[in-house]
Amino acid sequence: MEAVLTHLRGAIERGEYAIGDKLPSEAELCRSLEISRPVLREALRALQTMGLTVSKTGKGTFVVANTVEDPTFGDYAASDLLEVRRHVEIPVAGYAAIRRTPENLDHLAHLLDRMERETDTTAWVAMDTLFHIAVAEASRNPVFRRVIEEIRDALARQSAFLNELGGRREQSNREHRAIVEALIDGSEHDAVEAMSHHLDRVENTLTDIVRSARTDTPTEGGPEA
Repeated sequence: MEAVLTHLRGAIERGEYAIGDKLPSEAELCRSLEISRPVLREALRALQTMGLTVSKTGKGTFVVANTVEDPTFGDYAASDLLEVRRHVEIPVAGYAAIRRTPENLDHLAHLLDRMERETDTTAWVAMDTLFHIAVAEASRNPVFRRVIEEIRDALARQSAFLNELGGRREQSNREHRAIVEALIDGSEHDAVEAMSHHLDRVENTLTDIVRSARTDTPTEGGPEA
């Protein structure tokens, strides 16, 4: 999928598909790039998330920008989502370290163990959002949980995006482990630091994806599915 996305993004950035142009049909792209339809659809969804295209039901996919500015996850722009997460999840981690119960710690440890064993990206992404909700629950403030619940869909979309294009899963597991260890120790300072580091890495990966000049052309025969 990443190879297909690289190819299509590069074509848009080079002007091979200009703003306002309609991309070839799925059938045409699958045939010319020698890829499966599921792979193509994942790449097309990523283009839309990046803000380069829009999909119009019954009409096709149209180019609306030739540079990536600020990806959108559900109803929220990436920059807005990260800003809120820093203001909410970092202090939440500190409160959780002070207020967590044995039940909270058991739940988080069990969830983390499942995430570290999980190989399916979709299942892992679902547990990723549950992990952040569980940390909010451990803060013993229902308002924090409600805030994270509100952005749950956006968090899942962002997580899937970063895992597909940034290979974040294993690194994220390690960052989650550091957060849980800080909560177990009851260290507010360490919990705040661990969550800050986690969000820093999310931002860095997202920035790398957005700024990457992925203009490589596929090898002869098209990218592999």
